[in-house]
Amino acid sequence: MRITAIETWPVEMRHAHPYTIAYETIDRTTNVFVRIETSGGIVGYGCAAPDRMVTGETPESVIRVIRDVVTPELSGQDPLRIARHVHELQQNLAEHSSALAAVDMALYDILGKRAGLPIWRILGGYRRSIRTSVTIGIMPVGESIAEARSWIERGFHCLKVKGGRDLGEDIERVTKIREAVGEHVRLRFDANQGYTVKEALAFVRSTRGVAIELLEQPTPSRKPDLLGRVTGRVPIPVMADESLMNLRDAFRLARKELVDMVNIKLMKVGGIFEALQINAVARSANLQVMIGCMDEAGLGIAAGLHFALARPNVAYADLDGHLGLVGDPSHDAVIIRKGVLYPQETPGLGFELKGP
Repeated sequence: MRITAIETWPVEMRHAHPYTIAYETIDRTTNVFVRIETSGGIVGYGCAAPDRMVTGETPESVIRVIRDVVTPELSGQDPLRIARHVHELQQNLAEHSSALAAVDMALYDILGKRAGLPIWRILGGYRRSIRTSVTIGIMPVGESIAEARSWIERGFHCLKVKGGRDLGEDIERVTKIREAVGEHVRLRFDANQGYTVKEALAFVRSTRGVAIELLEQPTPSRKPDLLGRVTGRVPIPVMADESLMNLRDAFRLARKELVDMVNIKLMKVGGIFEALQINAVARSANLQVMIGCMDEAGLGIAAGLHFALARPNVAYADLDGHLGLVGDPSHDAVIIRKGVLYPQETPGLGFELKGP
């Protein structure tokens, strides 16, 4: 079986409910879908969610590198040699992580279809489902409370509150949300690099009664040592997100004991194959792992879910990027019931995508 054709096409999707984080407001996103055809009749699908602020990519750059780099490299090759292909592509796609992730997904999709098994089973099959958090962006306190209650009414039991713009407002918002939803709902807080060390410490100190489950990326990503200064002085777990972009970052964070947890996003690290390597580093350092996401279509969420279900130390999930995306052609690639994600049980990633 050989790769015979690679096709890409962009899909712009509107957010039904635009949201704000520390450094921008998001009301729409564009994913690039990838289709890899083989001589055996098996077709694999993947998608990229480029983000100029996080991955440094645009939809146009993703399409260009897949056309100019990936297609010449993979045409005529055996699609089942995933480790070799990812290793070779990494040399030229170091600055194009979501493009690599899309190709990686499609190759794993082919592998699963060839084996007749869902990817989560091939990778280890540790669990059958995982609870996900849902995100509440930066908004006035009253709107935040209404949003939180809405998600709870829909069966979700874990909320991730965004902040990092105004310390006082952040403290008030999480405090009021806790009062509104009660003590049995899990609350996580993501500052998206918006705090100084002093502000991060003040936030934790002022929200002790709120029972925040974890603090995500409080300080700037380019200064990872600042994370260590927060981690060593607070009683709740501190998690790296934007500070973890590749395997080397994972090793540095683990070796210096800068965090308690890491957030692995396939779009940041380049797909499932690299996520497995990063997860091994985290496990060796006794770091807990969250599988996160960007503004991704259901197909990207499915890939993250399959990875999460396969490994025992991936204890947390923040896979809500597809919720509220209007026009997602792969929305049904995952199943969600009362805040719990389940994979489709068909081979591969479990979804057959129609072309453009």
